[in-house]
Amino acid sequence: MAKSKSFFLILILGSLAALGPFSIDMYLPGFKAIAKDLNTDVPNVSLSLSAFFIGISAGQLLYGPLLDKFGRKKPLYFGLILYIISSLGCLLVTSIDQLIVLRFVQAIGSCATAVASVAMVRDLFTVRESPKVFASLMLVIAVSPMLAPTAGGYLIAALGWQSVFVFLGFMALLMLLTSIWWLPESYKPDPSYSLKPKPILGNFLLVLKEPGFYTYALVSAITFSGLFAYVSSSPVIFMDLYQVSETGYGWIFALLSVSFIGFSQVNSIILKWFTSKNIVFWALIAQCIFSILFLSAALNNLLNLYTTIGFIALFLGCLGFINPNASALALAPFSKNAGSASALMGALQMGLGALASAIISLFAANVVWPMPAAMTIAALIALFCLLIGRNKIRTVSTNQ
Repeated sequence: MAKSKSFFLILILGSLAALGPFSIDMYLPGFKAIAKDLNTDVPNVSLSLSAFFIGISAGQLLYGPLLDKFGRKKPLYFGLILYIISSLGCLLVTSIDQLIVLRFVQAIGSCATAVASVAMVRDLFTVRESPKVFASLMLVIAVSPMLAPTAGGYLIAALGWQSVFVFLGFMALLMLLTSIWWLPESYKPDPSYSLKPKPILGNFLLVLKEPGFYTYALVSAITFSGLFAYVSSSPVIFMDLYQVSETGYGWIFALLSVSFIGFSQVNSIILKWFTSKNIVFWALIAQCIFSILFLSAALNNLLNLYTTIGFIALFLGCLGFINPNASALALAPFSKNAGSASALMGALQMGLGALASAIISLFAANVVWPMPAAMTIAALIALFCLLIGRNKIRTVSTNQ
C-alpha cells in the first residue's frame, strides 16, 4: 500500500475510533452546568458517563457479528446515523434520567465506529504492520482528550453545555459522509454467516478459546479500566477538590494526553528492537510500580495538584506502550472472525471501564485515593493475567 494512501486510511480510521473518546471527554467540563440545569448533583451526572460506557460495551457485541455478515461499511453507516439522532435528542432533555438514556443510545451508535475501525486495521494491514498502525491510530485518538475537554470548556462557557452535543452530531455527520465517499469496503460480506444466537455465541466462544486473544485482550481491557477511573473521577478531583476552572481542567486533560500520545509514538520506534510481547510485559511492570507509589502518596496525604498530574501522566504513559501492542497481539490469530474478535475486545475494555467509573462514583468527592486505588488494582490484575496467560500460550504452541 502506498504511504500516502496508508496515511489517509489511518487518518479516517483514527477519526472513527476517536468518536467514542470525543463523546466521553468533551462534555466532562460541563458536569456542573448540567447538574445545575437539570436540578441534580455532579455524581448523578456522572451516571450518564457510566451509561455511555455500558452502551458502548454492550453495543460492540452487537456490531461484531453484523460486520462479519454484511461487511464493514453498512453497520458503520447505521451506527453513525443512530449517533446523530441521539445527539440531537440530548439537546431536548429536561431531566438527568432522559440524558442517561440518550447517552446510552448515543454509545450504541458510537461503538460501531470503534469496532469497524479496529476490524479494518486487521483487514487492510499485515500482522507485522498492525502494532505500528495501532500506534498511529492512538496518535489520532489521543488528540481527542487534548482537544475535546478544552474545546468543550470554551463551548460550554460561551454557548452552554447543549452546544457540545450539537458539535458531536455535526462531527458524526462529517464522518458518515467521509466514510461513504472515501473509505473502502475491506471485507466481503459473508451470506453464510448466521445471525442466529447459537452460531453467534459459537463464534464468540471460538475467539475466547484462543489463548493469545484472551490473554492480551484482558491485559488491554483491565489496564484501560484504570484510564476510565481517571476519566470519570477527574472532573471532581480537579474542579471540586483542587478548584480548577472549566477551561483550566480542559488544559490539564490535554496536557495529560501528551504522555499517552508521546509514549504510543515512542512505541512505534522501539518496535525496531523489541517485540510487542516484551514491551507489554515491562510497561506493565512499570505501571504497577507507579500506581502503587501514587496510591501510597494519596493515602498519606502527600499529593497536591502537580504531583497528582505527574502520577497520572506516568500511568497513561505506560498505557501508551501497553495498548497498541496488546491490541495487535490479541487480534493476530484472526482473519475470518476479526469483527467478532474486535467486538469482544472492545466490549471488555468498555465494560470494565463502565464498572470502574460506576464504582468510583460511589466514593466521597473530597478525596483522591479511590482513583489511584483503581489504577493499582487494574495494573496488578493485568500483570497477573499476563503471567498466567503467557504460560498457557507457550503450552499451546508447544503442543502444536
